[in-house]
Amino acid sequence: MDLSSIMDSEEPQDDLRPTGKPGGFGRFYLQELVNSGGMAEIWVATDTEKQTVAVRRLHRALRFNLLARRRFLSGCKILSQIHNHERVIGYIEHGKIDMIPYLVMDYVESSNLKLLMARNDSVLAENVAQILIDMALALEHVHDSGFMHLDFKPENILITRNAGLRLIDFDLAQKKPDRPKKMSRNPGTPAYMSPEQLRREEFDHRVDIFAFGVAAYEVLTSQKPFAGDTPQSILNQQLDEHPVPPRQLNGNIPKALEKIILKYIRRDPDKRYPNMSILVRDLESALYI
Repeated sequence: MDLSSIMDSEEPQDDLRPTGKPGGFGRFYLQELVNSGGMAEIWVATDTEKQTVAVRRLHRALRFNLLARRRFLSGCKILSQIHNHERVIGYIEHGKIDMIPYLVMDYVESSNLKLLMARNDSVLAENVAQILIDMALALEHVHDSGFMHLDFKPENILITRNAGLRLIDFDLAQKKPDRPKKMSRNPGTPAYMSPEQLRREEFDHRVDIFAFGVAAYEVLTSQKPFAGDTPQSILNQQLDEHPVPPRQLNGNIPKALEKIILKYIRRDPDKRYPNMSILVRDLESALYI
């Protein structure tokens, strides 16, 4: 099975280097570029009332890319519907300035979870149990609101210095189907995608549960359960190999938590948790929270 096009053949291929310097952007003053990803960049900014906000704007090179614009706008609209939760980044407004779509969010002084893991940050070490619970609560809220995130990974989880958590980036999110459904497009991050996604089969919200399991495994062991350089090699491991039990990599993980994590990442979606509410309940029980 050729998975070379797993990231959607319509993915933008433009030059995605940062597209501006600090300065004016409509009624906002962009002060500092804090992140630049595959489709957009995020700035710390102030508005005309001197309020500090985060401005996310589409890369200028993609302003005429219909797919990128559609995904960016979809993410804005979904966030506007589900942001009323303490574990989801706050929405303020979205629109266009000089033909460039933008999103204004609450500014949260934070680092993403991937960076915290890379530098073995004490915030993560001292609060790992609560961070895992908050990750689950954020995803539970997304599902209860009728959506799948479809790009749940450490890069999309912000952690503040006092261990507060915010889930971000809903560009790939879609409505949660009543039953498994084959999607017309299949974007995502292969390392966190389930076997049914990688094989382009029908799927539902349980792919987010799989992604949560991969992220939780990674947080606790500092490695992914299914490593690989290509979508095909990741899928081969998912189908042919059993992941190393987390306690072999980190003896401090409770046995009950190890059992739960391995259930998250079962190759058969029917053997995973059916929903996030049951997952949250068992996770809280295993972590004594």
